[in-house]
Amino acid sequence: MGLLPSTSSLDATLPNYERAFASRPAVYAAWRGLVAAITASMDERDYEVATLGAARALRSTYCSLAHGSVLLERHVDEPGLIRLLAAADAGEVADGSTRDEMITVFAARVARGAPDLTQADIDAVLGAGLTEQGAFDVILAAAARCFFSTVLDATGTRADSALRQRLGPELVAQLTTGRPA
Repeated sequence: MGLLPSTSSLDATLPNYERAFASRPAVYAAWRGLVAAITASMDERDYEVATLGAARALRSTYCSLAHGSVLLERHVDEPGLIRLLAAADAGEVADGSTRDEMITVFAARVARGAPDLTQADIDAVLGAGLTEQGAFDVILAAAARCFFSTVLDATGTRADSALRQRLGPELVAQLTTGRPA
């Protein structure tokens, strides 16, 4: 399955997510602008943690691989990443959960069912040290991820081989949540 333009008509070095938007470059440019606006005043780590939580809730293998990779390169070690995946997948925080785990769970809840959010959900993430603006930024990041992940999955866009190679088979297996990597 796939709606990607044929590879013969595109630069073979383009990431698959760019190929997915090749027929609508203005939409892709708007997406990049939206992400830039969201991240302009948001902590990069919080953005990546929130994005991973939303990607897991949406069962987006591509986005889980991509943002799991960024988290590993810049912010967490492998056991930390595994804890974030477990928190996002469980959709609950345990006593002693870290700030990152709280953000991941909150973003996953936004992506899974924003109408079901309660004041307790918001209070929990505020209790983890986020300001009201920080909580709103997590909501924005999760909502934006809903758009991007949905487009990639609906078009059958698969994760780039470079991501799979960089992470190795064990991490790829743990980050695979929807379509095969």
